Amino acid sequence: MLLNTRELHGHKLAGLDGDIGHVHDFYFDDKTWVVRYLVADTGAWLPGRLVLLSPHAFGKYDQYESTLHVKLRKQQIEDSPSIESHKPVSRQYEVEYYKYYGWPAYWEGGAMWGLGGYPVVLPPSRDELDAAQHHHRDDKHLQSTQAIAGYAIQTVDGSIGEVRGLLVDAKSWAVRELVVETGHWFSGKEILISPAKIERISYEESKVFVSLTKADIQATGEHEIARTGHRGAGSMSD
Repeated sequence: MLLNTRELHGHKLAGLDGDIGHVHDFYFDDKTWVVRYLVADTGAWLPGRLVLLSPHAFGKYDQYESTLHVKLRKQQIEDSPSIESHKPVSRQYEVEYYKYYGWPAYWEGGAMWGLGGYPVVLPPSRDELDAAQHHHRDDKHLQSTQAIAGYAIQTVDGSIGEVRGLLVDAKSWAVRELVVETGHWFSGKEILISPAKIERISYEESKVFVSLTKADIQATGEHEIARTGHRGAGSMSD
């Protein structure tokens, strides 16, 4: 199942013992192209606090109810390491966060999620935790999906539209495609661009540079955008 991050904004988050808020944003790694965290808006429950939820905690996604189930209790979330909303996610914070929940560190190992291609819950070894402490200054590339919405797509020979969202795999949370609205240039069609075609993102210029020409994109024709809400409730961990 593919999910569009744009369409998940505002959807409800249900913990094991009650509602915990709604989806506010996602943080993705712009080098490995995978979503690492969901940013939860907890409303009046935990006011003024930024709450991050890893895909390790995701359960079923009910499309009809527009609800993502989270396999955590409210007290677990409340007692988790806190991060201030105006500060970036540091590796030291991630070390504390992953140790608190007992999840394997995704930055240790050669796979997308450290030990494998999916955010499965396996108890980390002592060696892993020690290594995590030593690697807390590793460079990271976590970026907000909300922040890049509207970024211009710059091809080899000109601009073609803007970012509208990310299509992610509901099991691995890997980013499969960038959703792009072409505007008047291509009759307002939405197209998909693979991360493999993205050369870099300029946050100073608010642009995504791709190794494609306008002719390349026109030759692919219009892509059908995969959307939620058409197949009934599914499991994000299946």
